[in-house]
Amino acid sequence: MTAIRPWLLVAAFSLLLFLITAATYSSLGVVIPAMVPELGWSWEHAFLGFSILGVFTGLSSWLPALLIRRIGVRGTVLVGVAVMAGGLACLSRVHALPIYFLGTALCGVGFQMAALIPGTHVLSAIFKQRALPFGIYFTFGALGGVAGPWMVVSILGATHDDWRLYWALQAVLVGLVGLVCAVAVGGPRWLEQAGAALDKVLDDEARAQHASGVVPGKVYHTDHEWSVRDAVRTPQFYVLLAAYFSHLLAGISAASLTQAHLTQLGVAGAVAAGMLSLEGLMQVVARLGGGAIGDRVDPRWLLVFAQGLLVIGLLALARADSTPLLVLYAVGVGVGFGLTVLAVSLLLLNYFGRRNNVELFSLTCLIGAVSAAGPFIGGFMRDRLGTFTPTFQLFAAVTAVVFVAALFMRPPTARAQA
Repeated sequence: MTAIRPWLLVAAFSLLLFLITAATYSSLGVVIPAMVPELGWSWEHAFLGFSILGVFTGLSSWLPALLIRRIGVRGTVLVGVAVMAGGLACLSRVHALPIYFLGTALCGVGFQMAALIPGTHVLSAIFKQRALPFGIYFTFGALGGVAGPWMVVSILGATHDDWRLYWALQAVLVGLVGLVCAVAVGGPRWLEQAGAALDKVLDDEARAQHASGVVPGKVYHTDHEWSVRDAVRTPQFYVLLAAYFSHLLAGISAASLTQAHLTQLGVAGAVAAGMLSLEGLMQVVARLGGGAIGDRVDPRWLLVFAQGLLVIGLLALARADSTPLLVLYAVGVGVGFGLTVLAVSLLLLNYFGRRNNVELFSLTCLIGAVSAAGPFIGGFMRDRLGTFTPTFQLFAAVTAVVFVAALFMRPPTARAQA
């Protein structure tokens, strides 16, 4: 494996993650206002597509791991890109709710299969120092969230609100970039050889550290010590699962409810939208910064820091009727959301090894189906209490519990497998 190939793969998977993020979660809410008047839908039905997108993204997270073991990364990426492009094509042809819901469901399934899980699997197999490539990879995902609304505004503005053309163009772009990514991945043999060579290096280092009495700083156990069954029996796995849940719960809820919540508090609509953009920018900064330092510090401290910021950000958002609180919300939720996924990804590798990481990361992503209930809970409480404030306070309390658990978490020991 040449020295440049790993970084070409970082670039290919990063571009694909950037595009599928821009084409789905950060585009749908901006396109819906153009779709609703033409199709005569209620807002309730239109935004139900968001819930379907989130639920299917979470529920389908087991599928990429199965396909990777059966048909390899290249085949999984190709199938995922086909599913994603098919979902976007459905959105371009929408005339009734069933095909709309089908399109959002396919986009949710394709989101996991096209890049997220295959990407982390490939990068973990070819990099010994993983924080920087993971940081770059997740940063591009965050940039897709920033770029998506601008893509919608630009294309709809240039085509007189032709939202069907927008979805069709996104389907074509996803297909083309997905093909490039699949070609870059290549066949399964070289990846297996690269992963085996890296495993041997890490195993030798771990044995040397144990023999010398030095506590390993980055890789705590050799891969063969941790099967999926053993890993899911440890409390550490459930702390990481809870952290992934809390960051999705906070991020999805803030993205969907913030505009309505802040305007109800008297914040101007343009200012509220600006705070959402600032939050997205903070995610980018967090993932770049986390990638730069993630191999120099224990990722557990990144996780503790991220969860603490999420608590602060959610509490600030609950009462964000002043500029300091608005900025505190954007920085807290943005940095906390951006760092958590990076820290969880690194800790899963550090604690349980690479060999079964694709299954463990897939299991972790399943929790996304539950966290998609955040916007529904917010709307439910708003209808009955007249405000979104208790929702954000409730979610802050949930995240605070995870913060305490992460603070006291230690690497799993061999005794935990018994």
